[in-house]
Amino acid sequence: MRRWGTAVTALALAGAGLAATAGTADAAPTKIVIKTAKASKAANCAVTWGSGDKSGKTSAYKPLTGTTASKHECFDRLVFNVPGSSTAKPVGFHVGYVDKFYQDGSGDHIPVNGGAILQVFVSAPSYNPETGKPTYPGKAGKTLPGVNISGFKTFKDTRFGASFEGQTQVAVGTRAKLPFRVQQSGDKVIVDVAHSWTAVR
Repeated sequence: MRRWGTAVTALALAGAGLAATAGTADAAPTKIVIKTAKASKAANCAVTWGSGDKSGKTSAYKPLTGTTASKHECFDRLVFNVPGSSTAKPVGFHVGYVDKFYQDGSGDHIPVNGGAILQVFVSAPSYNPETGKPTYPGKAGKTLPGVNISGFKTFKDTRFGASFEGQTQVAVGTRAKLPFRVQQSGDKVIVDVAHSWTAVR
């Protein structure tokens, strides 16, 4: 009799284990909700920036001191640091796609890797206008110092052009001719280039 009771108890425990397993299987829809949330987030990557030339006027004539790049979910970003400027006293710029990249002033051709070339002019010299001392160590035809674009989706290359007549010229090699925007936040001029024309990441 005791053996029979023990068997019944074992069966009851096994049934409880199966119920627990079934409860875990019922939790699967939660994963689907998470995937849906990611898909919704990807849809936010849709942009309306366009790929046409973009320009902005300057009211702050300050030197460039550095550049950085960063990867984001929907775009790659290049930042120009111009201390002394601000959104109230912005740095001028002219940004647009070109077929080939020619150094400002000399007209020398500088090869740039990628499917398209985005040329960037910022109204900030890479030297101190008063002393002539360099403030940014860019070298003609070389990659931008301090910028590492390894593993980026859109950026494929960067090249320094020149600092000529009060403005600095650089090129960004991109995967293709993609939408971009230019804005200033604090003392930084920001160039964002989208990963694609669609909402898909």
